[in-house]
Formats: sequence, structure tokens, C-alpha cells
Amino acid sequence: MQRKTVIFIADSLDNAHKFQQVLSKLDVDVAAGSSAQFKKLLAAHPTHDLIIYEARGDHLGTLASAESVLAEEGSGAMLVIVNEDQLAEFRLPVSCKADFVVHGASAAECTQRIRQLLWPGNEGSSADYISVDNMTVNLATYQVKVGGEPVDLTYLEYALLAFLVTHPGRTYSRDALLRRVWGFDYYGGSRTVDVHVRRVRAKLGPELAQRLETVRGVGYLWNA
Repeated sequence: MQRKTVIFIADSLDNAHKFQQVLSKLDVDVAAGSSAQFKKLLAAHPTHDLIIYEARGDHLGTLASAESVLAEEGSGAMLVIVNEDQLAEFRLPVSCKADFVVHGASAAECTQRIRQLLWPGNEGSSADYISVDNMTVNLATYQVKVGGEPVDLTYLEYALLAFLVTHPGRTYSRDALLRRVWGFDYYGGSRTVDVHVRRVRAKLGPELAQRLETVRGVGYLWNA
């Protein structure tokens, strides 16, 4: 899946918190702000792929102006957050690809609707994502985020972490990791595993690093 840019507009803390959690697990860059900052964010991110717009309460009337701005831009999609009691008067934007969720919708529903707008026909499955504490491993795009921020891992550092995370609670010797991660054609010493483990721990931070445990005299395991 290709990395996307999302503009998130909301004035309520409940939606801000929920969508922060949802978007942190997707392969997106996020620019967030209040309804008063909408046009400023659009100007700063003209190549956005999706706008998530909270049109609750008095803000429902501003949805038309938001739609007109999108029509002028000629790109991007919109996901509207609306109150259930406003559905009778709510009109889905027609000048751009759009969908809506009712306020209070589950994180799973919000995630699915965002994926359908950003990656139609290629939404991915929940099996592509592994979450541990504030870390997310995207097995489809080979990316790792901690606290919503990308972690700069080399391919082998990622491969080592992904292997251990997908096999939690099992101890692997250095030789086993060399075979499973580096491949049978690798003839270097087992010390390279120790070096990569240290680098992964340093990049994950102290809390997550504690999960990558050393089993003395044997090897390493990921403690889920």
C-alpha cells in the first residue's frame, strides 16, 4: 500500500483521541487541526489524499464550504463524522469520493472506511498489522511505528524484529535466527545477531526494548 496524506479536522477531544489511535496504525502522514484551521491546513498540504471532517452540531452547515474547497482542488476524498440525529438533514458530498461514519462508531469501522477511501480494492487485513503497546508493525509495507512515529530500521533489523514479534514467547538461538532471518546462504558469525538486536533495542526505546529478551546461553525471545 502506498503511503498517504490525511488532513484531520475536529473540534471535539473524543474524536481527536479515537482517530489519533486509528490513524497511527495506518500507513499515513497526518495533519490535524480544528475547523478554524481547515483552509490553512489545506494550503499547507495541497497534495492530500483524504480529509476526515467532523461535521457535528453547528459545524454541519460548514460542510458545504468544505466540499466546495475540495471541488476546487480537484483531488482527495472525504470522510465525514456526523451525529446520528443529524442524518435526516445530512447530505453526503457529491463533488468528491466520500463516505461517512456516525459519531461513536467503533475504531474498527472507522479504520475500514478509511482504508476503502485510501486504498480501494486493496484495504489489507487486520492480519497485516501487529500492535504491541504503542508499537505497530505493518507486515504488508515493512514499516514499524512507535507512538505513531516511523522507526528507521534497516531491512535486516526489520526482518529480525518482525520474525520475533510474529513468534512471541519462543526462544531462538543465534544460529536459528541466522537461518530464519539472514537465510541459509549467510556464512557470517553469530555475533551479527547480537549487533542487530542491540540496534533494534536502541531504536525501539527502553520500554519496548525490554520485550526483546536475552535468554542466557541460548538466544533471544520476544516477550508479548
